[in-house]
Amino acid sequence: MLDYDKEADGYDATRGGEPRAAAAADAVLALVPDDARSLLDLACGTGIVTRRLAAGRPGLRVTGMDAAYGMTRRAAVRLPGAVVLADCRQLPFPGGSFDAVSVIWLLHLLDDAGPVVAEAARVLRPGGVLVTTVDKAVAHHVGSDMDALAAPYRTERAADGAERVTAYAAGHGLAPSGTARFRGHGQGRTPRRVAHSIRTGELYASGGLQLADRIETLPDPDVPRQEPEFTLRAYRKA
Repeated sequence: MLDYDKEADGYDATRGGEPRAAAAADAVLALVPDDARSLLDLACGTGIVTRRLAAGRPGLRVTGMDAAYGMTRRAAVRLPGAVVLADCRQLPFPGGSFDAVSVIWLLHLLDDAGPVVAEAARVLRPGGVLVTTVDKAVAHHVGSDMDALAAPYRTERAADGAERVTAYAAGHGLAPSGTARFRGHGQGRTPRRVAHSIRTGELYASGGLQLADRIETLPDPDVPRQEPEFTLRAYRKA
């Protein structure tokens, strides 16, 4: 996993910047009930999406939270007085504190997403909504020449798989309430980048160096392929 303290300063520039943040925030807010008055943005990172959540819904009190000091330091500049440093698996809030919880690009990083979903459910009020990204890895399977080569080596069972997240949610009284999608601006992968990720064990570990070499020798190895479309799932607390 990345060292997010070290990554903080350059994180936004390598993750689609403001266009991606705007797309993500708009999609999240489309799933948040109109009468929601408070939202907790877990793993808020630099606050680039969190700020847009606050600006996009007048009257919605938004709190950002992240476990990396470097990230919260930057987020606090964007949302003064509204950012907390804490672990998403042990939230420092009483039960029933929020009308909505958003979790963008976190669950796929975890070995077990269950504790985060459990804590999100705990701090939601009855009728509150959890909105989270799911199936991040699948979103990058865009039908490119790289995908054709890598298809036989996909063995991952992602922590953020939609079925798994839905099962976790059901176990804590959360029922599906909506789906939205948004474009991953600036997130199209290049063959050279994917080959590097294979060599470092981040992707398709079973493919090994042979797969990395085949992908890196594809035409236009530094040209990004199609951008992904990410999926959000919403779950309402009974």
